[in-house]
Amino acid sequence: MADSLLLFKRGPSRSTWLRARKARPHLILSYRPRRRLGRLRWRSRRRFRRRLLQAQAAGVDWREGGCLVSRAAAPRRPKTAAPSPRPAEDPAPTCSAILPIPPVRSAGSGRAVLLLPLGQGFTFSGICRVTCLYGQVQVFGFTIRQGQPAQNVFSTYTHSRLTINAVHYSVHEKSKKEMKREARSLLRSYLNQDDRYCLMKNFSPLCSILLLERLKTSTVNFIISHPGLSYVFVQEIPTFQINSEYFALKSVGIRRERKKTGLRLTESAFSVMEELVSISCEEADGCPVILVCGSQDIGKSTFIRYLINQLLNSISCIDYLECDLGQTEFTPPGCISLLNVTEPVLGPPFTHQRTPQKMVYYGKPSCKNSFENYIEIIKYVFSSYKRESPLIVNTMGWVADQGLLLLIDLIRLLSPSHVVQFSSDRGRYMPDLSPSYVDNMDGLYTKSTSKVRNRGFHLAEFADSLEFADEEKENPLLFTGYKLMSVKSEFVSGKTPRNRESHNKVLRELAVLSYLGQLQPPVPKPLCPLHGLTPYQVPFNAVALRIIHADVAPTHILYAVNASWVGLCKILDDVRGYASGPILLAQTPICDCLGFGICRGIDMEKRLYHILTPVPPEELRNVNCLLVGTISIPQCVLKSQRGLEGTIPYITTDYNFKLPGASEKIGAREIEETRKEKVHPKPKFYRKTN
Repeated sequence: MADSLLLFKRGPSRSTWLRARKARPHLILSYRPRRRLGRLRWRSRRRFRRRLLQAQAAGVDWREGGCLVSRAAAPRRPKTAAPSPRPAEDPAPTCSAILPIPPVRSAGSGRAVLLLPLGQGFTFSGICRVTCLYGQVQVFGFTIRQGQPAQNVFSTYTHSRLTINAVHYSVHEKSKKEMKREARSLLRSYLNQDDRYCLMKNFSPLCSILLLERLKTSTVNFIISHPGLSYVFVQEIPTFQINSEYFALKSVGIRRERKKTGLRLTESAFSVMEELVSISCEEADGCPVILVCGSQDIGKSTFIRYLINQLLNSISCIDYLECDLGQTEFTPPGCISLLNVTEPVLGPPFTHQRTPQKMVYYGKPSCKNSFENYIEIIKYVFSSYKRESPLIVNTMGWVADQGLLLLIDLIRLLSPSHVVQFSSDRGRYMPDLSPSYVDNMDGLYTKSTSKVRNRGFHLAEFADSLEFADEEKENPLLFTGYKLMSVKSEFVSGKTPRNRESHNKVLRELAVLSYLGQLQPPVPKPLCPLHGLTPYQVPFNAVALRIIHADVAPTHILYAVNASWVGLCKILDDVRGYASGPILLAQTPICDCLGFGICRGIDMEKRLYHILTPVPPEELRNVNCLLVGTISIPQCVLKSQRGLEGTIPYITTDYNFKLPGASEKIGAREIEETRKEKVHPKPKFYRKTN
């Protein structure tokens, strides 16, 4: 040591490394300093993760963070004279235990058992099927109990992560020993003896045990088959939690997330939700009309999904009226619809596309410059509401200028019993829509009713168009106002004024892809590209045409229809009397929309449209009108279809923007690439050919 000190004093200009090397030449020093695990750089993290994966594949037993490892999967240590002592049992585990269990049906199937103590949650990303084996849990407001069917849960990267929370349940005065014996007997079908022992030693009263299974659906497989969209459900992120839990969850198709990334609602939202559930369950007033309003990206849709799940815990069905054209919940964008919801919504909109009770295709993601038609369509759809279950109304996030006046018209038209208004410090200012404020304000098409002292008002302007029951016609309806419920939102959205439009466009395209996913055969059959499916053939004189968003010359109408997203509608007029076609409509009708499809090609010789749609044939017999709007086919469908060889159909750079309807000034579609016509000769009306 004295020599080393002398060397340091002699050569102050030399580097510290040379001094230490000369002072201790017999030591083997490393050029790379030792770092802690949390301070490794990105490349070092990748290298370390790869080594851990290789070690795991080789059968090495990694124990980190006190997490348990399946004894069946871990290699057994050789017996010695002095075996290592058994680790002490943790009296109060602080984290849930996740164990990989042997596959039951096939060697490749992924399963995991999750043990959740009371009051704790498991935040995750990915998709899976959740079955409650023992106890009771809650996901996105919906309660999953023991013995109930498995639920498909979608925790995607486009929205806040979902959390599975263990909630209290009745045990009927059972002792801990009895509960443990009952839980152990339930696990015999899923775990071997060693795994059951490792799991049950962490069991505590009021614990919940879940079975997580890999979820495979044709719709999800169709979405992730397109380049750039696989990240929506599964996203690989470098992590250092390489242990049995990581591999068990990876086999299921999910990964654990930090709690702060999960969905969080404010106290005001929970209090409003609790009151609405209580009111909806009362027999005297069991059919409230709940209108939710507020500025965009403030959490309205998330609140509605949570409220629907909470209501389904107590009642069998809820009616839902969609008035938001851009971000629809159960249908492709551009629709106004009325649905009867009987199953929970455990994911974003593109994971639960459903068939509405009544739907009208508006054709555009916004109602600007066409307010009157928007109001008329809502009146037409709302007339089908039977007032047999609670109704939830979703409105647009446009609450400034004319949007606010339009919202006042909707409140007067729908006469809600409760108005839930969202406000935020970061959102656009919106006045409190109290009954007195609405009474004293003029809407776009309605006048103020401040002269009515009792604040009741008759819908004189709309009474003629609404279809009321006979007893309601004899006694005119008198609406006595509503209760305003305010929710202070702290919802943090990833959207900014710069990327909001592109982000919303991605969500709309995901909804369209989800709808087209219904064309795919059920799992486990392989996916079939859209160009490989057999379309329906429709004669020109069997359906009428209408371009909603633009004025197109009759000579170019087929150019606008070809390779387009079309609404399959039913009008009252009979269009079968014409000898030839196409049949053009002078005005956009307000009619029922039975579904959607793609006009895959036009046969000019046989005068046939070729339509690709998942609508069943019995419904297609009623279709006699095709509506084309600004909602377009996603670009990935046209550019990234599997199996395409040579020139991509409908994609060209030689395009004439001078054609009527092709200019952006008139009303261009969302798709940027242009398309050319491709004819597919197919042999009669709405009948598939092989």
